[in-house]
Amino acid sequence: MMAVVISGTGLYTPTQSISNEELVDCFNQYVEKFNRNHSKDIEEGRVAALAPSDSSFIEKASGIKSRYVMAKEDILNVDVMSPRYTERSNDELSMQAEIGVAAAKAAMLAANKTPADIDLIIVACAYTQRSYPAMAIEIQQALGCGGWGFDMLVACSAATFGIINAANAIRSGTAKTVLVINPEILSPQVNYRDRDSHFIFGDVATASIIEDESTANAEHVFKIISEKPMTRFSNNIRSNIGYMNNCSPEHVNDVDKLFIQQGRKVFKEVLPMVSELITSEMAKMELGANDIKRLYLHQANSTMNNFIAKKVLGREPKSHEAPIILDEYANTSSAGCIVALHKNKQGLVTGDKSVLCSFGAGYSACCLLLEYV
Repeated sequence: MMAVVISGTGLYTPTQSISNEELVDCFNQYVEKFNRNHSKDIEEGRVAALAPSDSSFIEKASGIKSRYVMAKEDILNVDVMSPRYTERSNDELSMQAEIGVAAAKAAMLAANKTPADIDLIIVACAYTQRSYPAMAIEIQQALGCGGWGFDMLVACSAATFGIINAANAIRSGTAKTVLVINPEILSPQVNYRDRDSHFIFGDVATASIIEDESTANAEHVFKIISEKPMTRFSNNIRSNIGYMNNCSPEHVNDVDKLFIQQGRKVFKEVLPMVSELITSEMAKMELGANDIKRLYLHQANSTMNNFIAKKVLGREPKSHEAPIILDEYANTSSAGCIVALHKNKQGLVTGDKSVLCSFGAGYSACCLLLEYV
């Protein structure tokens, strides 16, 4: 079978960041205001009082210390608590395409590729800001690439599923060099008035160049030696936002149109599923725990990542073996494992094996075994 590689990655990080302390200060102002305005109902038992949050709770629960966002000001405005953007005309580059282009250019630079080399663009992420035209086609136009492009949504597994689709396009001959882009603008889906989830997500964009090994000419190249995607339906992570919401106008502002999660169920059900996915794929390739040098895992929660890494390695992982970036970036959905890969390539030598793994809503999960070339 043709050897397919990841020959370059790119990262776009927004310029604005929100610390836990800033987020908690705004949230607690909201709690105080809510409890004051509903004091009689709370006292008479008709409404439950809201509990304040604190930075130590957030860091202990998730490992998150801060997150990058595209628009900070109104998230921290207690009367708004949501990002606000200036709408762009149809003739302007959309926000999601703009950050996708930035990440794509960085990936092409790392892989020594030009727009003329790219003949397929896949935008793979949790949300796209519109249904059509495809973000991939807009980015294709902005970069000046030929070929074709399409969007795909698989929540937190979109990036890895995108890489598999890219690899299969190369193997089938429908593309030679593929650009997989993950422009994750997640802050609009956050319910900043919910103590259990207001801290989870941040915004970022990543990109990867996928090509035949014979054409790769870059400093850091990872050969895809095995891949295994899987899906299993679950409602435990869900967002109901969509174009049909306006058909039920009485529910258009319901909080279930934002991100909702049954956290305890997710921990209980996803962790064994992902651990088994990785270890079974390693067994198929006759790889043991000592053969794995890096675990580039989905960056949702540091406790989850430590659990999975411990199951795979059979011991507590060292920090460089299962790098964590969510302390700075928070959960960036599908982009998280790519950020971890992008920022933690140093120290690998030819032949070293790594795991690139995503998991999340769906449930969807994907394990790629990589060999450093």
